[in-house]
Amino acid sequence: MSRFQGRTVIVTGAASGIGHAVAVRFAREGARVVLGDINAAGLTNVKAELGDVALAHAFDVSNPADCAAIVRLAVESTGRVDVLCNVAGVLRLAPVAAITPEEWNRILRINLSGTFFMCQAALPKLVETKGCIVNLASSAGLVGVPYGAPYVASKHGVVGLTRALALEFAAAGVRVNAICPTKVQTPMVMGPPPEGVDYALLTRSAPWLNGGEPCEPPDIADAVAFLACDEARRITGIALPVDGGQTAN
Repeated sequence: MSRFQGRTVIVTGAASGIGHAVAVRFAREGARVVLGDINAAGLTNVKAELGDVALAHAFDVSNPADCAAIVRLAVESTGRVDVLCNVAGVLRLAPVAAITPEEWNRILRINLSGTFFMCQAALPKLVETKGCIVNLASSAGLVGVPYGAPYVASKHGVVGLTRALALEFAAAGVRVNAICPTKVQTPMVMGPPPEGVDYALLTRSAPWLNGGEPCEPPDIADAVAFLACDEARRITGIALPVDGGQTAN
């Protein structure tokens, strides 16, 4: 497929996990991809994998000036921005009492403020191209998840931000949607449960943990590419669950 031939796509969090899979998917469909992440070494590897269709830019998504810089790079290098995919994010599972003010602020700063700063920087260019935004929220942006208070709060914020921007920019022809994945097999979620977490409670609140085939990054990339393509031209302001039924009840 070549649904994105001639288009420029910015992908944050592109050094690993879902962001990497999203970047690969757009490149395979003909896009020029601008890769952003704070992990410079990981970006170098992804750039080498994708070749000349990709540009790599190490940056801090929580810094508004950095967000403006990656958008400027995309425009200076390719002349346009057609799609913004806000994938960068962090997760911390812990009892409420163990969350420090610094951790709370960091998660909100990266997951929510970073998404806003990227949207704010890219929207003038997206208005020019009648482009679109796909934000990575989470099933935790639709329902509660124990031991994830700051993460849940940040992802509920991303869903709300998505809906607000969809309404504000509909008349300008810019679509804004969110993907709400369940647990995905990425480095961010691998490893043993954190100390103090009742894993049985976490499992009961998220039945997709109990078995079945795990969700992989390319599964989410499929959904992102759909919401960004012309076939979804009438879709804006949604928070699309990709969660195996986690939020169905």
